[in-house]
This record gives sequence, C-alpha cells and structure tokens, in this order.
Amino acid sequence: MMLLATPPVETVDSVLLQAVDVVSSVKISDDAPGTFSSTSLRRADLENRHITSVKELSALAPNFYQPDYGSRMTSSIYVRGFGSRMDQPVVGMNIDGMPVMNKNSYDFELFDIDRVQVLRGAQGLLFGRNTSGGTINIYTMSPLNFQGKRFVLEYGTANNVRAKASHYAKYGNSFGWSVSASYNHSDGFFYNRGRGENCDGGDNAAVRARLQWLPSERWSIDNSLSFGYTGEGGWAYRHYDPANGELSPVDYNDECSYKRFNVSEGLVVKHYLNWGTISSTTGYQFVNDRMNLDNDFLPLDYFSMGQYQREHSVTQELVIKPNDMGIFNLMGGLFGFYKHNRLSAPVHFKQYGIDNLILKNANENYYYELGDDRELSFEEDNFVIEDDFIIPAYGVAAYIQGGLSYKGFSVTGGVRVDYERSTLGYNSHATVNYSTYRDKRDKTLLNTEFVGGKAVSAFEVLPSLAISYGGGWGNVYVSARKGYKAGGFNTQLFSDILQQKMTGELIGNEQDVDASTIIYKPEENWNFELGTHLSPLASGSLEISASLFYIDCRNQQLTVFPQGMSTGRMMSNAGRSFSCGAEIGARCVIGPVTVDANFGYVHAEFIKYNRGDIDLAGKVLPYAPRETAAANVAYRIPVPRSFANIFVLNVGWSGVGRTYWNEENTLSQPFYNLLSASLVWEKGHFGASLWGKNLLNTKYSTFYFRSIGNDFFAQGKPLHFGISFHVNL
Repeated sequence: MMLLATPPVETVDSVLLQAVDVVSSVKISDDAPGTFSSTSLRRADLENRHITSVKELSALAPNFYQPDYGSRMTSSIYVRGFGSRMDQPVVGMNIDGMPVMNKNSYDFELFDIDRVQVLRGAQGLLFGRNTSGGTINIYTMSPLNFQGKRFVLEYGTANNVRAKASHYAKYGNSFGWSVSASYNHSDGFFYNRGRGENCDGGDNAAVRARLQWLPSERWSIDNSLSFGYTGEGGWAYRHYDPANGELSPVDYNDECSYKRFNVSEGLVVKHYLNWGTISSTTGYQFVNDRMNLDNDFLPLDYFSMGQYQREHSVTQELVIKPNDMGIFNLMGGLFGFYKHNRLSAPVHFKQYGIDNLILKNANENYYYELGDDRELSFEEDNFVIEDDFIIPAYGVAAYIQGGLSYKGFSVTGGVRVDYERSTLGYNSHATVNYSTYRDKRDKTLLNTEFVGGKAVSAFEVLPSLAISYGGGWGNVYVSARKGYKAGGFNTQLFSDILQQKMTGELIGNEQDVDASTIIYKPEENWNFELGTHLSPLASGSLEISASLFYIDCRNQQLTVFPQGMSTGRMMSNAGRSFSCGAEIGARCVIGPVTVDANFGYVHAEFIKYNRGDIDLAGKVLPYAPRETAAANVAYRIPVPRSFANIFVLNVGWSGVGRTYWNEENTLSQPFYNLLSASLVWEKGHFGASLWGKNLLNTKYSTFYFRSIGNDFFAQGKPLHFGISFHVNL
C-alpha cells in the first residue's frame, strides 16, 4: 500500500539515472506490487506531514505501532500483535541497505529522507534475524538524483527548536556528494514534581555525508558516513493507584537521563555484468550510550540503576542477482555479522531500598527467631551492585530465492539458513559491612560475587513461498513465510541474583544460584497471508491494498517480572501464541485532493502460557493495539502563481484501538483519536509551514509497567504545534 500525498514541485533540478540505478535495492523492487504487505512514504509525505521520527509512523501503516515509551532508547515496535519491550526487536531496520544492528539506534531524527518503506509480516528469507514482524527500509536522499542546498528553521511548543542544513552536488553524470546536518532542542512536555524540572527535554544532533560514484557503466560505489548524538531526559512515568483509578503527577527524586553517541559507516559496491548484478554491502556501527534511571520512579530513596554500553558491529552481505531469464528469475546471497558489546549495569541501593528490600526480609524471616538482641543492619546507607558483562556475538547466513512466471501466474520461493552464536561473560559483585547484633558488636565485611560465562547458539532454517496472479490491474497473492527473533541473555536479572546470594550469606544459608534463567532461546513464527494490490483505473488514481493473515508463534519471548518486591526483569520463552487479522488501505487522487486511508485489525492471544501463579491461555497479548486506523487528506489549494507555487493543506487523523496492559487483561485502554494538520506554502526558493499535532489534546497512555509492587503509566504528548521556514537553492 502506498500512502502518497500530492508531491511538491521541485525547485531545483532532479536527475534520474537511466543506465545504472545506484540508489535502488537489489533485494526489493519498489515498482512491482509484491507478494507482501507494505506501506511507503515519500519525501513529500514526510515533510508535508511533519513526520520527524519512525515513531510517528504508528498507525500510518496498518497494524504497525511504535509507542513513545519515554526516550529515544526505548524503541519497542509492535506489528500484527507481536512485539518486544526489551532486548531483541521483531522488526529490522535498514538504512540505505545497511542493517541497523542495535535497536537503541532505531529512534533518530528523520531528515533528508527520500522514502520509507514498511514491510509487514515475516521477512526472514531476505533480511534474516529479528525480522519476524517485518522490516523498515529507509533511503536517504541521493546527490545523483537531487542537487541543491536546503535549509530549515523551526520553532514550536515546549521551546522546540529544530535546524537543518544540507548541500547536494554532482559533477558530470558520474560523481555526487552531499553533507547534511540537523539539530533539535526541546525543553520537554512533562514536569517532574520530585526534582522541580521538566524531565523529558534534551538535545539531538546528527551529521551525514554521502559519496556516490559511477566509475564506469559496470560499477557503482555508494558510501555513507553518519554521526549522531542524543542527550536527553525522559521516562515521564506517573504512579497509578488501582484502588481509585487515579494517576499521580510525575514525581521521582533521582536523575533519569539518556546519552548516545553513534557512528555508522556503509559502503555499497555494485558490479553490473552482462548476465546480472553482484552487490556488496559492508557496514560498521558503533554505539556508546549511557542510561541512568530512578528505577522506583517514586520520591523515595529506593534504588537507581544505570546501563552503559560500548558496542562495535561489522556486517557484510554479498548478493548475486542474475538478469531475468525469460520466465525464470533467481537471486542468492551470503551474510555475516560480528558484534562486541561491553555492558555495565550498576544498581545503586539507597537507605529506603536497603531497609525495605533486603534488611526487612532478612529480619522478619530469620533474625527474629534468634532473640531480641539480634538484628541485621548495614554500616553503609547505600551500596552498589556492579554488573559487568562482555557479550561477543557472530552469525553467518546463506539464502537463495527463485521465481517462475507464466501468463500472469508466478511462484516465488526460497530458503535461508542462519547460524549465530553469542557468549556472555559476567561479573556481578557487591561489598558491604554488616552487623547481626543490635549493639553492632560484630562488624563483618561481606564481599559477594557471581562470576562466570554462558553461551547460546541457534540454527534456523527460514523457508518462504508465495504464489500470485496479476496483470495491469494489480495482483492477488498467497504466501507463507517464516521468521525468527534471536535469543540472548537476561542481563537485567543479575541484580536480583546477587541479592539472593547476599541474603543467603547474611542468614547463614548460602545456596547455589540457578543460572538457567540467564538464557532465553529464539522466538519463531510462521506468517500466512492472503492479499491483493489493486490499481483498477487506467489513470492510476486509485490504489487499493488488502490482506488477511494468520501468525503462529512458538517459544514466544515474554518479559517476566519476578514475584514480590523484585528489582529486575527477565525475558522468558514462556508461551505459544497466535494472531489473525486484516488490513486494508487505499489511495485516491481526485483533482487537487489526495486521500490516503488505512485500517488494521488484529486478534492475538496466548495458546499456551502458564506463568506459575496463573494459567493465561486464551488471554489477549498485551501492549499491541487491537485496531489501528489513519486517514490523511491533502488538498492543493488553487491560488494565483503570484502568491504561491504550492499551497497544500494536510489534515490527518489516526486512531489506536483497545490495548491491554497486562497478561491478565485486567487493565486496558479504549480506542483513542489523534488529529493533526499542516499548511504548506512555497514560492520560488522559499517556503513555510504551520503544523499541529494532537490538536484535540487527547489524554492517552503509551506504556504500563510494575516496579517493586507499584503500577506506572507513561503519557502521550499533549497538544503541540509550530512553524517552519525552509529554503531550497
């Protein structure tokens, strides 16, 4: 499905290469209707609707939902009922053909983007790991297709300042280069009463450079280098009282912040031969980020935590695609990656947390039996559990896809074989001084540690088959595809493990810790789909896409919170689930009016999930909305050319259906509506736009969780608006 607004007239020359298309994808065709569900947005859509991040694509693609959990670090995405709150994502992301290996980098500023393509359903054959729900393909602007200078300056609610500048140049028909930069500042929307300041403000900056060279008709070279910085607050979480259903103001006393510096380098080399194309994509990525969190989100000195990582990753893919041989077509590839991550996750316990999470348990359940003069106490009023990890991982894959077409019928099938292995080296340790008598006659040093290593490996076979029939009117298809989400390690569980060891040593009952829960296995699913892409009018002014799907998910990875006053969380292969649903979208152009609309419905529930305290079979999967809907009307207002070359009014509406917040289905949020609008004016090289989002000031939640027995909700952004000025030279 294509969601395309009326495109603005270019104010600078654009050149499309005829002999060699250096910016096209070798694996996915943008022109063919395809045998999968997809939504594409071009530059005009993104800029006219003021879409600045992937999160704002929520509901614009049916059954695609990426809520704002509170910071750019938390990039959880839900597609067709499935998603992940932590660790491995269900949706992959590729920027100019290079896979993004760390989902912490998914949420970035969208600027100078040529197009965004959202593929829904398992994409394991061509894209491999972590694409069981789909793939987001992002393509930046090409200096061989666009030349000129672009400047944007914007101001909006919450003292939101955004500035962008870019330069695109071409020499002859064979060499182009570009450099672009963006900066964004916001004071934030949510006030934290506990610290007396807004908690979600911050700054973001990025620089991107791109070189494209066609040394001959048989070669193309495309190199992109980007740097990004994020420094922000976030996590505007409000305490929820289930007794009266009321939300308290944001009120916590420790710092919450997220800082990220990332580097991305991608080199795509294509060699065009008489019989086909050989494409090589080499990528390097570096992520250095630091999260600090008041993990109790209360104005009490419970505990805070950090997560600091330095990750290097290298990817290499080789694709061989022969020219179509009449009714036959073929493509094959090899892919490999290596990641190395140094991760630290210290948990800082403070006096209130020590008293209520450690000492209270020990004194009420053990020391009271030993006499009135016995009581456990710590000399320190705070201490740190240090959790240090080294996590190297590597993987290799080979895949082949072939097709046969005859008189409108086509059959496309293939298989991918993936192998990956990841190891975890861990060192969790803490030191405290304690006494077991009320008069503190015995002061003892306790040095507790949990040191060791674990490994997890996976071998996955990912078949794919699609049958379609089509012509100039479109196509009808049926497909079956398998995808998987990689396994990993529960690093956030180590604080609880060390607390257990400390408690055992303090009460003289030290036991070996079961480390089996550290590992979780890959999640697998089969996606079965019946769909169509229709263009019934010869003018092409009406496009319709629709699909029915059924997904069978096994070894489902679920976020589990240990019972009681625990501080950690873990991923567990606890369930088997299914989802089924429908999607429909349409685009219609009637004179100066372009209408885009879509609707998605999904029903996803547990087939098997016994949590221990309750059997949850038959319950609806939490966090993914049941319905998504969106519509946008772009009206190109007829005005004299002396006033404007372009004068476009965009009015957009989106709706998100009932969302269950817990596995028991006792908490949920009903359908809510969001309204947005923009007015874009352009005359010659200059332009301006007025825009507004959540114009009805709808109150809605984006996230729910429990921490040490308390409930919290994250709130969506309120009404906000702004004005932008831009220059194209």
